[in-house]
Amino acid sequence: MTTAQVGVVIVGAGPAGLVLGNLLLDRGIDCVILERRERAAVEGRARAGFLAPRAVRILTGNGLAAGLLARGRTHTTCLFRSDRGEFTLDYGKLGPGEPHTVYPQQELVRDLIVTYLRRGGHIRFGTEAEEITDGRVRVRGGTDVTGRYVAGCDGHRGIGRATLTAHGTRTARRDHGVSWLAVLAAAPPSLPATGYALHERGFAGHMARTAAVTRYYLQCPRGTDPADWSEDRIWTELATRMRTAEFGPLREGAVLEKARVDLRSDVLESLGTGRLWLAGDAAGLISPSAAKGANLAVVQAEALARALAEALAHGDEAPLARYAGACLPRIWHAHEFSQWMSTLLHGPDGDDDTARYGRALQYARLESLRTLRSHQDFFAENYTGI
Repeated sequence: MTTAQVGVVIVGAGPAGLVLGNLLLDRGIDCVILERRERAAVEGRARAGFLAPRAVRILTGNGLAAGLLARGRTHTTCLFRSDRGEFTLDYGKLGPGEPHTVYPQQELVRDLIVTYLRRGGHIRFGTEAEEITDGRVRVRGGTDVTGRYVAGCDGHRGIGRATLTAHGTRTARRDHGVSWLAVLAAAPPSLPATGYALHERGFAGHMARTAAVTRYYLQCPRGTDPADWSEDRIWTELATRMRTAEFGPLREGAVLEKARVDLRSDVLESLGTGRLWLAGDAAGLISPSAAKGANLAVVQAEALARALAEALAHGDEAPLARYAGACLPRIWHAHEFSQWMSTLLHGPDGDDDTARYGRALQYARLESLRTLRSHQDFFAENYTGI
């Protein structure tokens, strides 16, 4: 079969792959992105929307932030609700005093695709990579591609990770035992901030995406079928957990999308070797509790782009050898805070002694966050940091 040859073959057109591709092109490195889905599916998939300051600085410094600077919105507060009341945390005035930029991930992906193509990059949509062998990517029903290096940016179920683990790379993982019903609604935000509600029926979350679209989360039993949740049931349950009788109604709208998210996390012990290197969810899957996934992808893509450019332009593979060592501490730091957030938001089920103890600790943690400046500074630094 005919084989095309490039400097770097990037598998996956998510934030990690697209940022990496843009940065390589900007450094004069030829690359091609292989993406199994069609372009419309890639650009339309609604995902996270919170960009940390470090990710924004990376995108801005590399000419990839025109859309988010024009249409993104700065957030500096979040609020917490429970049966003990409500309080707002102005994290923009705590810790390092930095904000989030709210910009839907699908809009960022569209921006990155447009910029990559304008810079002369090539993306093969609807192209499934089946096997990676010594720099060669075998493509289902198409032309294989060989690169000096391959970057696996195709998620935790992709061929990049599968190839690395098949050769002995181990994975550390945790199932958090929690599931969310993720709801995207054509409704303006109901709160002036991101909202976290603790309730005996389970966690509920409110996250603004745009002036007309809001993301909601409802903790649900593992195995829940989203089809069982009608719009009326969703809004009724959100009203209960968000305590609208006490704090005011939600602004309702048509449900655009609903899906179950099982909260799981894992990290590979190494991010690559030889000619294959990983970034984004391929390198480590993080639960959405603290909105770190896309931000880790941007940071890793920048580090990998620098290392690959040194290897290809100057024959220096030392930065590649240091890539995992530089990224893994940051990845684990993000996982630690994500785990901290998960235990804050999700109390144990049941009414036995252990469950009651766990819920009491959950509310003690919330009270500390409400009253102690040291806890507030810790939260702010980790909430916006990456």
